[in-house]
Amino acid sequence: MTTPKATLPNEASQLADSDPFQILRLSSAPIAVRYLAAVVMTGFATVIAVGLDSRVTIPNLSLVYVIPVVVAAAAFGLGPSLCSAVLGALAYNFFFTEPRYTLMVDDPANVWAIGLLFVVGCIASGVASIARSRADDAALLMRQATILQLYSHDVVGADDAKKIVSLAATTLEALFHVPVVIMLMSETVVTFIERRGEIEPLDVEMEAARSSLTTCRSVRAGVYPFDTSRFDFWPVSTPTGQWAVIGLAFDPNERPSKPATLVEAVGAVLALALDRQYFRTL
Repeated sequence: MTTPKATLPNEASQLADSDPFQILRLSSAPIAVRYLAAVVMTGFATVIAVGLDSRVTIPNLSLVYVIPVVVAAAAFGLGPSLCSAVLGALAYNFFFTEPRYTLMVDDPANVWAIGLLFVVGCIASGVASIARSRADDAALLMRQATILQLYSHDVVGADDAKKIVSLAATTLEALFHVPVVIMLMSETVVTFIERRGEIEPLDVEMEAARSSLTTCRSVRAGVYPFDTSRFDFWPVSTPTGQWAVIGLAFDPNERPSKPATLVEAVGAVLALALDRQYFRTL
């Protein structure tokens, strides 16, 4: 049985995702698209540089190629940015150093200019990539904090245990974007299950959930004796003797490094809400 999804954590997700620069962050695009975009930007920079060179004399024309390097680092990541740096150095050599329209270099000063352009491009690429990574980390933390804050606010108004569990499941889905299962349990008997996603818990996963509850420890997916379990489980217990188990089905190739911090935060709020509901019914 599944109750209707709560909407507030989804609202938090939408609010936290409303980043005005999100359109520029395309690191999740297919790798071929990212590298193609870096090539196109470098080509566009070459067109601009050729146009400028035909009209005015600019001593630092090579710096035009730093722009696509920085943009590629901010939008597509380090690899496409380094690709843009290499292409920029080659394009500058081909179009603007003597003899033109070859990759040969007659003047040693031009060798230094090309090498310096490549080094500057690599440095700019690294700095922009690090800055972008930190900005993404900060945006992720803000998104997670917003979701948790609205979840804590919304759970205050929940008037029964099933609604409380539904809110917790929706919040975990918004935080991790993976299938979620939360089981209310009486000792080792499941009394209520709330799911998000298409994965139905198997018998081995039910056993893993019971083991997590009885040992009061998290049980990771794919670990003996529950080798075929797809869920990571965390126990939730309250002083009034109510029990629940939280399960998340992570993709093994995309599992976050430390999911326990957020899961335990949601579990703590869930435990407090279940306790409050218990005292309301007395």
